[in-house]
Amino acid sequence: MHTLSQVIRSRGLITAQPGEDVLGVARRMSEAGVGAIIVLEGDALVGIFSERDLMTRVVVARRDPGATPLSAVMTREVVTAEIGDKVDACEDKMRRAGCRHLPVLSQGRVIGMISMRDLLRDELAEERHEVRELRAYLHQSPLE
Repeated sequence: MHTLSQVIRSRGLITAQPGEDVLGVARRMSEAGVGAIIVLEGDALVGIFSERDLMTRVVVARRDPGATPLSAVMTREVVTAEIGDKVDACEDKMRRAGCRHLPVLSQGRVIGMISMRDLLRDELAEERHEVRELRAYLHQSPLE
């Protein structure tokens, strides 16, 4: 089982500040193709804003996204992961919290974001590798 250090992607960390308006942040998320964004105040993690927050706290609540600050609608109780955590432990953490994204910390600093999709992609790759090893063993042929 891999740790997050083996799974986390090297794409840049996309963050927002609590005072930014929801519309601008949603545009940035859309352009980056991400479903959630980390909210920082300086270097401190103060929240996370996800597509679910946008739907439930902005759209359904009929708030004006151009006039609503992120601080009013972000999730403040953020579940996080540490860079050395195992993939299965992070999956369990997400299931218990009912979330699909975890900010990843190293020595207390946010260094990235991991999604359920990232974890599942890694798990599938690991299983494919195991199947190839088992086939090679059964057929006594070298690994490709």
